[in-house]
Amino acid sequence: MSKLVYIMNGPNLNLLGKRQPEIYGHDTLEDVEKNCAEIAKENGFDVKMLQSNYEGQIVDWIHQAREEAAAIIINPAAFTHYSIAILDALNTFEGPVIEVHISQVHKRESFRHHSYVSHRSDAVMAGFGVHGYTLATRHVATLI
Repeated sequence: MSKLVYIMNGPNLNLLGKRQPEIYGHDTLEDVEKNCAEIAKENGFDVKMLQSNYEGQIVDWIHQAREEAAAIIINPAAFTHYSIAILDALNTFEGPVIEVHISQVHKRESFRHHSYVSHRSDAVMAGFGVHGYTLATRHVATLI
């Protein structure tokens, strides 16, 4: 298996650092990618950062990951709470799946308390801010 880890991001995360910084902070997705790539390099693997506002695109990337990725780190954003399609796609992936949420979703609106993705996730990072991505990357290093 490849030493590549997909880091997938759902809707509105392209606005990270600009959208609701009081919840999501000031770091951008590019900052997250840089930090995760450094950790990956230290641990002998690469990361591929992806972001889409379209559910079908994320499903396609999960299918692609089946062929070339050793693990998936995913922040499905709003898709977390209703996307059975993403869950079904993740269920076809054989490597580790780590779910990341920047905010502490259980302290927010009640609809954010349920995650379809968690049914497949091997670990969930929530409430660590963007540091959750680096924690997930370090955890993946122990798994692959």
